[in-house]
Amino acid sequence: MKQINYIDIFAGTSALSEGFKQAGFNPVAHVEMDKDACNTIKTRIAYHYLKAENKHGFYYDYVCGETDRKTFYASLPDNLDKTLINCEISDVTKKYIFAQIADNLKNQCLNSVDLIVGGPPCQGYSQRSRFEINPENDKRLHLYIQYGYFLKEFTPKVFIFENVLGLLNFGNGKIYSDILEHFRQAGYEVDSKVLNACDYGVLQNRKRLFLVGWRKDLKFSFPSLKKIIHTHTLGEILDDLSPLKPGENIRKGRYSEEAGVYAKRFGIRDEMIDFYTQHFTRPHNENDRNIYKLAIVKWENEKKRLKYPDDIPERLHTQRNKSSFFDRFKVVDRYGLSHTIIAHIAKDGHYYIHPDVSQCRSLSVREAARIQSFPDSYFFEGSRSSIFRQIGNAVPPLLSMAFAGSIKKQFNEI
Repeated sequence: MKQINYIDIFAGTSALSEGFKQAGFNPVAHVEMDKDACNTIKTRIAYHYLKAENKHGFYYDYVCGETDRKTFYASLPDNLDKTLINCEISDVTKKYIFAQIADNLKNQCLNSVDLIVGGPPCQGYSQRSRFEINPENDKRLHLYIQYGYFLKEFTPKVFIFENVLGLLNFGNGKIYSDILEHFRQAGYEVDSKVLNACDYGVLQNRKRLFLVGWRKDLKFSFPSLKKIIHTHTLGEILDDLSPLKPGENIRKGRYSEEAGVYAKRFGIRDEMIDFYTQHFTRPHNENDRNIYKLAIVKWENEKKRLKYPDDIPERLHTQRNKSSFFDRFKVVDRYGLSHTIIAHIAKDGHYYIHPDVSQCRSLSVREAARIQSFPDSYFFEGSRSSIFRQIGNAVPPLLSMAFAGSIKKQFNEI
């Protein structure tokens, strides 16, 4: 089998590259501007290293709070995070980043990059953000140009570009057309598809746009991802975690049930470990909790969503904007799939209400991570809000794994 070397840009938590690492691809660089996300990547790199060295215990001492981060990082090999580049991608920084990647290639005795993966920040294209940003001043809308610079500099065989569906129609489709043309001028054939993460084992309806490009001198195609047929429901990844009160934090908790079929099948739980971490939830005021109760009861009894403001007593109205986001209070469906987890979960939990009325709260960090298909071994660095943002922005690892397996087959035929 060929060694396939890749770069992960706009890396976030490195969730998109997680599947590629597990499939045996070799990371040359992870480029990410957010410091908390970089620490998340570093901690995940440490996990894979310590697992390979059969030193799981040291990793779990850290994530359970028995060792502080400074001590944990200091005990790791100096070059363990050599692939990590904590830097914003821009016209000003690109030469520096390219030089760092070139050094990484040299240090690994490599001549080329085979694959680039990454999804530039997508909030500018999202439907929700169109009420919150000025498109003319949002530089995130044109980060695909920076992506193109990486293609020209390293001429990988293949690239994967991920973004929200709003990109297709943003600016009457002009941005999307510009992106396709930009990548074709860089020397690539490009194909795109809308994929739903629920088709690949993720317990979430999450549709995203994926562009796959390959050099014009190669015989390649958009990978044929094998869909997974199952009847698993969200309750299966909620019920083995301890009930929480709003604002309650469990750094280390014991599972209340044996691992279920879903958790075993898709690797959410490590059968060798009997605990989980980061079961944190935000506090809620009494007013919001009263609204949550209404939303949960309506969903459980009628299978209908609470409409704001019509279904809420006037005394509970606090939001000034009453002309948009009528479904701002939304319960996740324990008997089906979750609706899409997005970065807005970092701002409030109204759109992600736990279905248990006795808990009457929004999702915890660990619950949101599980809905995104992150295994319980994945530890996130930063404040609670930062972690929620990282999770909401991520590509579900199970979808990444599906991509990696299919693309690997084509690479081995080149």
